[in-house]
Amino acid sequence: MTDQKMNVESFNLDHTKVKAPYVRLADIKEGQNGDRIHKYDLRICQPNKDHMDMPALHSLEHLMAELSRNHTDKVVDISPMGCQTGFYIAMINHDDYDGVITIIEQTLNDVLEATEVPACNEMQCGWAASHSLEGAQELARNLLAKRSEWTEVFA
Repeated sequence: MTDQKMNVESFNLDHTKVKAPYVRLADIKEGQNGDRIHKYDLRICQPNKDHMDMPALHSLEHLMAELSRNHTDKVVDISPMGCQTGFYIAMINHDDYDGVITIIEQTLNDVLEATEVPACNEMQCGWAASHSLEGAQELARNLLAKRSEWTEVFA
């Protein structure tokens, strides 16, 4: 590992020192008109020890992207991490950390109640064959079971 600061915030995070699951404010970007994007790191799996299976991750992405917007109009994007250990959640003009935790909790509870994965078809999804509602619900259930740990980022 190098001491040189990298351009990508998460590349500067020591992944050996974090303790998943957690929700961490990873970055704030300010637009030229004063809008602020808050990027949260929702870490579900312990880096380099565990990861989400793609069908479950993919379905959880669809479910969270759709269902989170029932709780707020501040979600810009919910994106899976390529390492398959979590998601980035981008919010516009919403700097209330506890509020973000509540939105995530409400959304995960909605995931548990879902009977299908939204947009899980060839017209609306680029890999519609790769989904698992049951897998997404298991991820949500496990994450909710550790809700009390979400604000503790480092071991």
